[in-house]
Amino acid sequence: MTKANAEFSGLVLARHNYRESDMLVKLLTDRFGKKMFLLQRARKPGFRLAAGILPFTAATYVGTVNSDGLSFLAALKDVRQFQAISADITLNAYATYILSLIDQAYPDGEPIPRWFAAAQQALTLIDDGFDPAVVTNIIEVQLLQAFGVQPQWAGCVVDGRSDLPLDFSERYGGVLCQEHWHLDDYRFRVQPKAMYLLRRFSVLELTQLHSISVSTATKAELRRVLDRIYRDMVGVQPKAKRFLDQMQKWLPPED
Repeated sequence: MTKANAEFSGLVLARHNYRESDMLVKLLTDRFGKKMFLLQRARKPGFRLAAGILPFTAATYVGTVNSDGLSFLAALKDVRQFQAISADITLNAYATYILSLIDQAYPDGEPIPRWFAAAQQALTLIDDGFDPAVVTNIIEVQLLQAFGVQPQWAGCVVDGRSDLPLDFSERYGGVLCQEHWHLDDYRFRVQPKAMYLLRRFSVLELTQLHSISVSTATKAELRRVLDRIYRDMVGVQPKAKRFLDQMQKWLPPED
């Protein structure tokens, strides 16, 4: 099905040079999911839609959206570039990873309005100065379901208790309270502060995130646990994550 003169909101996911002067731009849209658009002569000086296809840009677009194959853009309005992200290599890396993870979680063309809104809100928070590591962790926890992994965070998978120390069990697909740790000798030992945040992140709407402060040690523990879950249970690591990991090694330690 082809939708001509369709108007939709979109967020630039990726762009690639194509042929001599053209460009392929992948947008995450509010109505049509992820779509690839061919922009002819986009690499020529004075291209009239240039502002709408820059990395880390959101806009309202008008174009022809095809169910199969490439789609086409004709006009745009209400362009917003996330300036802080564009200017900072660290913020850039976190934002790229978030977008890459969403890109891998869903097939092209599947409408995912919830994740369009979440991606836009995540980039807005990072651009406004929220801790990018924490915003990224929230996205990672909530995307697990899309990858077919839906841990039970609310309480112990055996008896539902949440008033005892908790660890994470890959075998049982969720948290185990101290009374049932004996059931899984290979469970993930998780520090209490990190476990509290993981459980909170699983249900937190990004629009509700007004302020949050997480210590360096707890952020490192969150990173350790989520890396293990994604490695062992999901099996996905976008190139952007590998770059982010390398970049973290270059940066001086936080106070």
